[in-house]
Amino acid sequence: MESDHASGRLVGVSGDIQPLIMGPRLDGSGAGGNTTAIRDTDGGHWDNDTEFERAVGPFQFLPETFRAYGKDGNKDGVINPHNADDAAASAAVYLCGKGRNLGDREELRKAIHTYNLSWAYVDDVMSGIDRYDSLGRTPSLPSGNVGAVVQAALAQQGLPYSWGGGGPSGPTTGICCSPGGQDGRTVTGFDCSGLTQYAYAKAGITLPRTAAMQAGVGQRIPASAGYNALRPGDLIFYGYSPTADSTIHHVGIYLGDGKMINAPRPGKPVRIDPVTAMPDYAGGARLL
Repeated sequence: MESDHASGRLVGVSGDIQPLIMGPRLDGSGAGGNTTAIRDTDGGHWDNDTEFERAVGPFQFLPETFRAYGKDGNKDGVINPHNADDAAASAAVYLCGKGRNLGDREELRKAIHTYNLSWAYVDDVMSGIDRYDSLGRTPSLPSGNVGAVVQAALAQQGLPYSWGGGGPSGPTTGICCSPGGQDGRTVTGFDCSGLTQYAYAKAGITLPRTAAMQAGVGQRIPASAGYNALRPGDLIFYGYSPTADSTIHHVGIYLGDGKMINAPRPGKPVRIDPVTAMPDYAGGARLL
């Protein structure tokens, strides 16, 4: 989360990262959201700045914090926040501090909050944890029409997201343009509702085109009933208001065990995600 997996850098076999990852200068100017100046504590040793601090390395430690928690993760005799192994081991020590039990989800949330005092940040990190936990663990396929729908959706894993793309007959190019600027006309794949249209067509069910319209089909499962009310094969919705179908902006297919198959967003392929991957759960619909 702190560096998008050291995106754009090279990570050597020893864990050393090049070029170095440096946060904005914490001089109180507002860059990077910082409005409080933090004076230099390491003589510029790790952040190349002898006047103010910068967060350093893939885990974005402040030099002063890293001096207190730094560990030699790759056992080369050097403790370096710009080394992926050292930084990961140091973050683990920091998060586990004060006897925290990170196997307890609430204690884990509190630990992450000490790393960055933002509950939105905590939600992002927890969503990533849940997504990693779901990798490689596909729920068993149901039988009958439910199985046909789930299997059809799972078979599309890896296909790219295409804004306005896909439908009952399979992946297609889409339309222009997503809120983030993706021109679906240049990508062959699915958007979220195109994927559900395709999967349900395998069971002989024709769904309307958009996620909001699909919420009006079948037996509606209110968000207030919680995730436990869902069954494999149900549509699962996300919206800005859980009681207003017109605000629904995303749909997936529930797989069971807290997971769904969906086309998440531009730049991300069709994949299995935890149902907690998005924060605005708006219930589901049962058609089978």
